[in-house]
Amino acid sequence: MNSFRSALAAFLAALLLLPAGLAQQAQPGQTAPPASASMNLDRYSVPKADGNALMRPYKQPTVAPINLTNSNRLDSLLRAGNLYLSLDDTIAIALENNLDIELSRYTPQLAQVDLLRAQSGGLLRGVPSSVRASTSSVQSQVTGGTTGGTTGASAQSSGTSSDSGVGGTVITQTGVSIPTLDPTFFSSGSIGHRSSPQSNTITTGTTALAFDSRQLNLGYQQNFLTGTSFTYAWNNSYFNSNNKNSIINPGWNPNMQVQLTQRLLQGFGLAVNNRNIRVAKNNLKVGDLTFKQQVMVTVAGIVNLYWDLVSFNEDLKVKQKALEVAQKFYEDNKKQVQIGTLAPIEIVRAEARVAQAQQDLTNSETALLQQETIIKSALSRTGVASPSVAEARIVVTDKLAQPGNDHLDKLKDLVELALSARPDLEQSRIGIENSKIAMSGSRSQLLPSLDVTAAFQHNSLSGQVNSLLAGTYPPGTSPADAYFVGGYGNALAQIFRRNFPDYSMAFNLTVPIRNRTAQADYVRDQISLRQSELGMQRQVNDVRVNVQNALIAVIQAKARYESAVKERRLQEQTLDAENKKYALGASTAFQVVQTQRDLATAQGGEVAALASYSRARVQLDLQTAQILAKYNVEIADAKSGHSSRPITPLN
Repeated sequence: MNSFRSALAAFLAALLLLPAGLAQQAQPGQTAPPASASMNLDRYSVPKADGNALMRPYKQPTVAPINLTNSNRLDSLLRAGNLYLSLDDTIAIALENNLDIELSRYTPQLAQVDLLRAQSGGLLRGVPSSVRASTSSVQSQVTGGTTGGTTGASAQSSGTSSDSGVGGTVITQTGVSIPTLDPTFFSSGSIGHRSSPQSNTITTGTTALAFDSRQLNLGYQQNFLTGTSFTYAWNNSYFNSNNKNSIINPGWNPNMQVQLTQRLLQGFGLAVNNRNIRVAKNNLKVGDLTFKQQVMVTVAGIVNLYWDLVSFNEDLKVKQKALEVAQKFYEDNKKQVQIGTLAPIEIVRAEARVAQAQQDLTNSETALLQQETIIKSALSRTGVASPSVAEARIVVTDKLAQPGNDHLDKLKDLVELALSARPDLEQSRIGIENSKIAMSGSRSQLLPSLDVTAAFQHNSLSGQVNSLLAGTYPPGTSPADAYFVGGYGNALAQIFRRNFPDYSMAFNLTVPIRNRTAQADYVRDQISLRQSELGMQRQVNDVRVNVQNALIAVIQAKARYESAVKERRLQEQTLDAENKKYALGASTAFQVVQTQRDLATAQGGEVAALASYSRARVQLDLQTAQILAKYNVEIADAKSGHSSRPITPLN
């Protein structure tokens, strides 16, 4: 028995080392993903459990908890209760703290996990391709207008919510099933005692047969991408009974089995069995593209929020100036009434204008405070929960840029730029490629199933001469062949000498008569592919329309701004002339108040027109996928959550 245990321990030690060696050679076609498709940052690689290599596959990998701590950049810009923000600083803080970007950072990691699953032969669970629309400005939230960040509708038009066919749900696989590619070690054992009454004592020599048995079976199984299956089994059996007619008792009869099965028609070849791996590698690109798209939408929204905040500050200055003018006009009229050169009713008109200007100023201040709250929430992981952030007033250090010579007449170049650079179009192209790859499974399912199996087994028998036979044979003789007398080591020697081999070759052919399920699946896959191709063309058409509309919007916004500037200048001249006429008695207070109101409206219109122009430019940059290049945003910074931009110094 000691020799049995020693041999078994040595065999188990060798068997534990066997899977690692075979696994390294067992998966042709499972190459590492290309450097361009894999994540270079550790935080985006697949989490691994702690422990040694032998036990790591059975431990729970841990994903780091979410991080709700804001970057130091936000605190460094807080000075004396004010948050000083340039556009560059605002973008940098968004890259570090914005929750939409942080949420999307998990998408490439999901793609890596999906690849790991595919390399084991598991079904794909998909990579989410939806993108969250950026936070809208206060005016859009209150009135449904277009002021502020990108709304859900514009996000849809820019492809941010498009379904590229690689969604985040479990993908139902059709066609030939993919073999499990992870090697498997299996074992089973038993120990037992069985008693059986015997009606015939000739074969057993006893009326009650008692049988003790012990079994320990070990094995290794591996499937390959070629459609090949390999099984190695080592079976150990020990027996001991009270059978008086059994020559060898107790004894061992271990055996070794090797079986190879190859699929020749259905399920044959790398192209069929590694289709999920190829799709998963493509989805690594989808994960990167989805992340890039989220960064584009978020940056565009942050830029819009910033310029809206600038325009609200400018509008506040306009309203303050209008109140000062109305207040001065009221004081002048009050003095003239006191000296009797003006009718008292004119004070009422002037006072009504002051009240209206005060109401306009209050509305502007309220909108500014709301806009500050929105932008602080977009720049902080905890929103406005932090008292230092919630109580700080934002001081913007950049001003709205005047429209310049934008060379907006090259529509064809802009369309071609969008078609080549937009991430959503590339996602759709990858989705079509994935559909073609997946069709190989349905195509293989159309074939008959033909499997060829080769197997061989080496048997053995070794044990001691049955002690119950003593006295039956002459002294000095043995009823057993000396070849079978011995311990477990003798049984092993018989196996390795191949003394008692079994060999077999077999095939299994299954031919479906009508094959309707496979036919239906293949036709359905083709229809889905055609729908994806049509969807791709529709998406291209939408891109052309959206780019052209965005270009027209920029041209119109520029024209409206130029008209607003001209109108404001004319209103200034009109008010100056009306004041002079009023001083000479050639005009009335009502006309002066009306002219003041018209000037305030023109000044507010100029600010609104300039803000509209900046939003139109941002939308054009988003539609042509140039938003990141224009604002010098590096995807590596967005992935790491640490912007390399220096903090803008205060002048």
